[in-house]
Amino acid sequence: MENITTSRPMPAIIVSDIDQERLSGLALAAMDRAPDVASVLMAEMDRATVLDAASVPANVVRMGSTVRYRSDDGKERRVTLVFPVDADIAAGRISVLTPIGAALIGVSEGQSIDWITRDGREQRLTVLDVAH
Repeated sequence: MENITTSRPMPAIIVSDIDQERLSGLALAAMDRAPDVASVLMAEMDRATVLDAASVPANVVRMGSTVRYRSDDGKERRVTLVFPVDADIAAGRISVLTPIGAALIGVSEGQSIDWITRDGREQRLTVLDVAH
């Protein structure tokens, strides 16, 4: 995961001012131990449209959201986006400090986003629905 460059344009994303502040701090703190994914998360926070938490539309993935998405292999999955301390892949709670977690933050229902796996493969996912 050397960079976040993908072959397709990135969708516009939205994050709350609270999530932007917390996630930017998390990314900075993780630069030494997980620089690849930390830099992706920081890049996402830098490019996001930041809104007051009360103004973020309900169909946008934010921290704590449960997201149903379809991957480019055609499979549908349901996960909850959490901070690293709360992650439990067996329970479907994925950390925002993983490649797919960093890709999901700020994406809206119906949008697709490409992300780079830890082994360097480009994958695409489409958000089907978001619950809070």
